[in-house]
Amino acid sequence: MRLVGKQTWVFENQIFLNSTGTAVGPKESLGPLGSSFDIKYDDLHCGEDSWESAERRLMVDSIDSCLQKVNLSNDDIDFFLAGDLLNQNVTTNYAARHHQIPLICMFGACSTSMETLAVGSALVDAGFANRILASTSSHNATAERQFRYPTEYGGQKPDTATFTATGGGTALVSKEKGPIRITSATIGKVVDLGITNPFDLGSAMAPAAADTITRHFQDLNINQDEYDLIATGDLSGVGSPILKEMVKDEGYDLGNKHNDCGLMLYHSDQEVFAGGSGCACSAIVTYGHIVKELISGNLNKVFIVATGALLSPTMIQQKETIPTIAHGVVLERVQGGE
Repeated sequence: MRLVGKQTWVFENQIFLNSTGTAVGPKESLGPLGSSFDIKYDDLHCGEDSWESAERRLMVDSIDSCLQKVNLSNDDIDFFLAGDLLNQNVTTNYAARHHQIPLICMFGACSTSMETLAVGSALVDAGFANRILASTSSHNATAERQFRYPTEYGGQKPDTATFTATGGGTALVSKEKGPIRITSATIGKVVDLGITNPFDLGSAMAPAAADTITRHFQDLNINQDEYDLIATGDLSGVGSPILKEMVKDEGYDLGNKHNDCGLMLYHSDQEVFAGGSGCACSAIVTYGHIVKELISGNLNKVFIVATGALLSPTMIQQKETIPTIAHGVVLERVQGGE
């Protein structure tokens, strides 16, 4: 691995995405990408007694699905890189207790999917691991209770709000040849343009996405034409136009190359406000739909930029602004498949 420019890692050894696993809730299973997911639940409890246990079930299911596809067990994995939205990363910690894989616990809010994938790929490329799992999850009811109001309260929200996706997504990375290569990653920096409204995270995160995408282009001396798709994590219908304008100001026109996972995940009539969000949003869209599109040859090279709002209820109550971050990973189809 080598550092190119200021923030981009280029993986010099061949690193592959060998398998993925996804598990989702009812709204996600009924969306336009429903057929792309491995495990689907028809109620938010996912067969468990609490919302937190339900989220844990989704992460565990996604891990099990990912490993089963390639006939591997927990003992075959060197490190488990994961994170979620709940205090002290409890979903991750309890899933790790179940799986007994050495844990590197991480937090990047909704950017965690690509944060874990980037760092895990770096470990494999450098020879510090042979196989790693990168995983994340979110649940609408757990996130709403922690960051806003319990869903049972029925609090009203503005149209700029986003809807936390219920799901878990996991990826397996190694040097063993597979259908998809991981070729580079751009690590984002914290960006804060002064947004204070926790019900408008699309506007808050768009500058971080723009900064990472622009830096990626500059570091590698490329532009949007390098990719079939540049997918952001959860900017929604509010943040996506802002992103395009900010990147255009830097001399790049994303045009129809860009899409947002929060917009791809749901039908327009599913009542998700401005679109989907949460750690699971980019994870399940990428590890479900986008991976399948790469394997089938409908896509050849994509840049996934997961966005995160690094806020807490305490900081919002203290009238602090919302710092944000975005991490990006490049996935390329191996010509000729496996």
